[in-house]
Formats: sequence, C-alpha cells, structure tokens
Amino acid sequence: MTNSDSLVPRTVVPAGIVDPRESARAELKAALAAIEVKGNIPRRIEKASTRGIAKARVFADRNPIGAAAAVIGIAAAVGGLVWVIARVISR
Repeated sequence: MTNSDSLVPRTVVPAGIVDPRESARAELKAALAAIEVKGNIPRRIEKASTRGIAKARVFADRNPIGAAAAVIGIAAAVGGLVWVIARVISR
C-alpha cells in the first residue's frame, strides 16, 4: 500500500482502472466496505459518543457555568421523568 492509497477511503473506487475485471473487483470491494461502515452500529455509536464527549469537554472548558447549568437541567429532566414513570406505575 502506498501513501496515496491511504488517502483514499475504503469505500471509494480508485480511478484509472481499465481492466473490466479489476474494475468490478474494486467496485465490489468498495461496496462491501461501505456496507460494513454503514452496518457497524456499535462502532458508529462509539464514534458519535466520543465526538459528543469531546464537544462537551470543550464546552465545559470554555463555559463552566453553562456546563454546570446544563448538567443540573439534564439531572432535573431525568429526575422528573423517573418521578412521572413511578407515579404512573404506582396508580
């Protein structure tokens, strides 16, 4: 694998393939890679949560009072939801 190959995502068919068989193989390889990327839900969730955590940390560093207010608001919302569910169940 060369350096230029590492810049191309696995889901892209490389340009310049003239042999029909090699082109079909490259298209199939790219399609299977795209299916793997789309279908790997745990990996997508992990990446999304990592991005969310990083954004939250940056927000907390820039605005600690806002971050504290957000945490209190989220805790109040979750507490209220739990209270409503417990009240519905107890009736």
